[in-house]
Amino acid sequence: LEIKDLHASINGKEILKGINLTVKPGEVHAIMGPNGSGKSTLSSVLVGNPAFEVTKGSVTFYGKNLLELSPEDRSHEGIFLSFQYPVEIPGVSMVNFMRAAVNEQRKYKGLPALTASEFLKLMREKRAVVELDNKLANRSVNEGFSGGEKKRLFLLKLLIEKPNVLLLDEPTNDLDLRALDWLERLILSSKIPVLYVSHDETLLEHTANVILHFEQIRRKTAAQHTLERMGYRAYVERRNAMLAHQEQIAAKQRADQRAREERWQQIYQRVEHEQNVITRANPSGGRLLKKKMHAVKSQQKRMEREQEEFLNFPDPEEAVELFFNRELRFPKGKEAFSFYLPHLQAGEKALADHIKLTLTGPAHAAVIGENGAGKTTLLQAIWEELKQRKDIHAGYMPQDYLTLLDGEQTPVEILWDGGDRAALTLARTRLGSMKFTADEMERPVRTLSGGQQAKLCLLKLLLGGCDVLLLDEPTRNLSPLTGPVIREALRHYGGAFLCVTHDRKLISEVCTQVYQLTEHGLERQT
Repeated sequence: LEIKDLHASINGKEILKGINLTVKPGEVHAIMGPNGSGKSTLSSVLVGNPAFEVTKGSVTFYGKNLLELSPEDRSHEGIFLSFQYPVEIPGVSMVNFMRAAVNEQRKYKGLPALTASEFLKLMREKRAVVELDNKLANRSVNEGFSGGEKKRLFLLKLLIEKPNVLLLDEPTNDLDLRALDWLERLILSSKIPVLYVSHDETLLEHTANVILHFEQIRRKTAAQHTLERMGYRAYVERRNAMLAHQEQIAAKQRADQRAREERWQQIYQRVEHEQNVITRANPSGGRLLKKKMHAVKSQQKRMEREQEEFLNFPDPEEAVELFFNRELRFPKGKEAFSFYLPHLQAGEKALADHIKLTLTGPAHAAVIGENGAGKTTLLQAIWEELKQRKDIHAGYMPQDYLTLLDGEQTPVEILWDGGDRAALTLARTRLGSMKFTADEMERPVRTLSGGQQAKLCLLKLLLGGCDVLLLDEPTRNLSPLTGPVIREALRHYGGAFLCVTHDRKLISEVCTQVYQLTEHGLERQT
C-alpha cells in the first residue's frame, strides 16, 4: 500500500495534508493522536467513504490506482475496515450476511460461489480462532450485542473474507482481556500490511513497528503529522527528548533576547540623553548622534525580526492537568457501599446470579469479564442504588457521556456554578488545563469529540467533590499520550472508585482490587 502526498477534506475543511506512507507486508503501522486530529480520516479515505474528498495525491495498492475504484471494488480487492462502531442490521442473520459478502468477493475474482455447507465449514474454523459463541453467529447482524461481541463478529468477518490489508479503527475498544491477547497475536502473526488507529498504549507497545502521529498545534488551529519507523515506546522517548530540547532552545532564545534588549535599552537611553544635552553650537556632533540613533533603532527592528524566528515553546497534547480536590479522603476501612443482587439480567437475558460486592475506602477497584458478561449492566444497577444515598457523594461516568452531560450546554456552563466572575474564570482555567480551546469551551457539548467529552465528564465528577465514583471505561477515548496523566490523577484520587475497564495499564497501575464477573457472580482476582 503506497500513499503519496495525499490531501483530503470534508465539507471543504482539509484534514489530511501531504501524507506519504508505504505499508509493506509484515509491517504494523499504528496511527495515533487526539480526537479530531484526522486519524480515522485516512482509513475512511482508503475504503472510499464518499464523505471525504481527495484533493491531491495518489494511493496505489499492489500496483492498482485505489482512488479510481468504487468502495465495492476496493472491498473486492481486499480492502475493508473494521469499524469503531459497527452498525446493527435487524432481520439479517450474520451467517447469511457474511456468506453473501464472501460470494460477492469470489464472483469478482471469477471463482465459484461457496455452498451453504462449504461456508459453514469455513465459518466454524474461523469462529474457533476468535472464540465466538455459535449462538451469536446465528443472530441478526450486531442486534442486541455488547460492544465487544460486535467487535469479535467483525473480526470474524475479516478473517473469513481474507483481506489483503488489515485496516482497524480502535480495534481494542470493548474487547475483553482474553480477546485483547488474541488480537495482538493476530496482528503480530499477520503476513499482510496492517494499519490501525488506536488509543490503547499496551497494543501500541506490543505490536506497532511504525508510528504515524497526527497532532493539532497552535491551539488546534493547525495540524501536523510525524512518521517514524520505530516502536511506540522508542517513539515516545525520542519525542520527549525532542520536546525537552525544543523547550531548552526556546527558553535560551528568550533569555538571550532579554539580555540584548537590556543592553539595547541602555544604549538607547544614553544616545537619547546625549541628543537632549548637545548644544546647537555642535552641529557635526548632532548629526553623528542622529546617525547613532538611526543605527540603534535599526538594531531594534532587527531584534524584532529575529524574535519572529524563535522556536515556540512546545504545547503537546499530553500537557494536561486534571484538577481535583486533594483534600478529599474517604476514610480507610469505611464502607462505601455493600451491594447484593440475586439475579443480573439484560432484558430477558440472564447474565449472572448472586452478585455480592462490598467496597471500602479508599479502594480503587476494577471489574473485568468476558464480552457480554454484563459489566456495564452491573455498574448501572449499582448506580441506581448509590444515587439515592445521602451519606455519600457518588458520581457516575457512563460510556455514553451525553447521559451525564447536557449536550446542548457548553463546557463552561457545565462546570460553572453561576457564581461570580472569579468562578467563571476558574471554570475556564480548568478547561484550558485539559486542552479545551476557547472555541470548544463555548460550543455545545454534543459537537465535541469523544475524547473532549470524556475529559469533561472526569472534570465534572472530580470537581464536584464526589467521594465515590463509578466509571465505565473511563480511558477508552483518551489519546495514549494523555492516558498516563489521567491514570496518575486517578491513582492519587482520595475517594473510592469502581470501574469497568479493559485498559490493562489502568488495571495494573491504578487499581488495587480486581473482580471478574462470571455467570456465578463476582470473583476477586489475585
